[in-house]
Amino acid sequence: MSRVAKNPVVIPGGVEVKISGAELSVKGPLGTVSHKVNPAVVVELDGAALVVKQREGAVNANALSGTTRALVDNIVTGVSKGFEKKLTLVGVGYRAQVQGDKLNLSLGFSHPVVYQLPKGVKAETPSQTEIVIKGIDKQQVGQVAAEVRAFRAPEPYKGKGVRYADEQVVIKETKKK
Repeated sequence: MSRVAKNPVVIPGGVEVKISGAELSVKGPLGTVSHKVNPAVVVELDGAALVVKQREGAVNANALSGTTRALVDNIVTGVSKGFEKKLTLVGVGYRAQVQGDKLNLSLGFSHPVVYQLPKGVKAETPSQTEIVIKGIDKQQVGQVAAEVRAFRAPEPYKGKGVRYADEQVVIKETKKK
């Protein structure tokens, strides 16, 4: 059995889990997420914990059990606490503001960049140069943060651009004659 899958997923208070066949549904204070479990693994409710086990004779069941356990843990964490990514804008005149479900970015282009936030993801701007992206789906929050960062990735000479809050940009030395 996978070392990751050996650890059970502890279900915090206020979170409901329903297992019907290959469908796992988790409901918490922040929302509801359902996940289709791979047929090579079995997810069982054991008191206040979820246990992921391999199905006998299934191909790749060892690897899939660890992956499924990690996905289930992320779902439980998402509906109870949520996930967030922080982005920072570095550069003169670089600004961000949220207007409803749109993120309006001024990144030094001749036009403003308007990013439509997908359903289930919210953005906040505590200041004009900070963006906080929140949601219950870890993959979706990371994808939105990566797409926003891709509009103007940090350049290596001055470090201007959109970067993650904890990201370290290595600044290159300019050419010398």
